[in-house]
Amino acid sequence: MSLFASIDPLFSLSGFAVGALVGMTGVGGGSLMTPLLILLFGIHPATAVGTDLLYASATKTVGTAVHGVSRTVDWRVVSRLALGSIPMTALTLFALSYFGTETTAVNALITSVLAVALFATAFVLIFRRRIIEYYADQLNGITPRQTFRMTVAMGMFLGVVVSISSVGAGAIGVTALILLYPKLPMARIVGSDIAHAVPLTLIAGVGHWMLGLTNLGLLGSLLVGSIPGIILGSYIAPRIPDAALRYILAGTLLVVGGRLVF
Repeated sequence: MSLFASIDPLFSLSGFAVGALVGMTGVGGGSLMTPLLILLFGIHPATAVGTDLLYASATKTVGTAVHGVSRTVDWRVVSRLALGSIPMTALTLFALSYFGTETTAVNALITSVLAVALFATAFVLIFRRRIIEYYADQLNGITPRQTFRMTVAMGMFLGVVVSISSVGAGAIGVTALILLYPKLPMARIVGSDIAHAVPLTLIAGVGHWMLGLTNLGLLGSLLVGSIPGIILGSYIAPRIPDAALRYILAGTLLVVGGRLVF
């Protein structure tokens, strides 16, 4: 099936809603889209993850281009994260292929990792300031070599979690970079996180596609709605209090994560 052969208005509307939230908060793409596809539309968990990964790579490529033009991407940070994430993404995809994506155990693993990632993202959104204040003192004075190693380790963690659940490269990644690079401007941290998400989600998405775990018709419908949604959300964002957005999104993630578990 070609990418835009059959556009489903309901999927496009869902893409618009999620795109608007991403535009307003910078977080929530995989955190909302994957569980939405599973719970509301009954999409197979592995297919939902694979389709969302390609969806994320497409949308974040546009975001990277914008940040690149604005020079708000630190390619040194991106390369360090990718040094850890890309090998672990390949290893995770190999493991999914080896154990079989249609098995009950693999489906349970995907759902469990997705639920944990949603809870973790919600926790970070609510307590980000306290987390940063608590760990800032402990990480103060770490050597450049330690920063390098911890950045690569974070990339490895994201490679595994994102490849399995499509969640984690937003709030969790940004918070980790704030702690590891406290002198880096927030715009460059966000830009670097988005830029790193492109190869991560692209490689993971292509891997899922090779395993037969994507729906290109669904992907096209989502993109048709998400692009105007992101534009509108980005326009509205300055007019809505950041704290209100974070708490609304965090509450949504907790409810969705609970539905996946129970």
